[in-house]
Amino acid sequence: MKKDIDIPVSKDVYVALVLEWNDEFLSKDWNAYIINNRTTPIEMVLIVSKGYDEKVKTSTMRHAIGVVAAKSYEKIELVQEDVLRLNNEFYVTYYADNKLFERKFIFKKHSVNEANTITIPIIEKDGIFAK
Repeated sequence: MKKDIDIPVSKDVYVALVLEWNDEFLSKDWNAYIINNRTTPIEMVLIVSKGYDEKVKTSTMRHAIGVVAAKSYEKIELVQEDVLRLNNEFYVTYYADNKLFERKFIFKKHSVNEANTITIPIIEKDGIFAK
């Protein structure tokens, strides 16, 4: 029955957009990162990302990261400036403690800008957490 199904809640795993200097293009770019603030690693991390609003939808991107160590992070992708005018969704699935976890992270359109940044723990750079 439904009451017998254990659906674990994803805790201490986050997605953040971090504003970083790009030496190649001599510009500040937004990069998406997955952050594992757990005391144990997460494994077989799969991330599906897309941008959308009422009229426009971007291509769906899929990323696989083998392991994200405890208290660490991994880069997912560069997020182009013109995509930030859309809602940006990152659907994350991973294994930890012999269980499958999943969570959807969303950056609302127009919410990603330099004025809204905070220092992202573990990465120690300016960025924005997804909701």
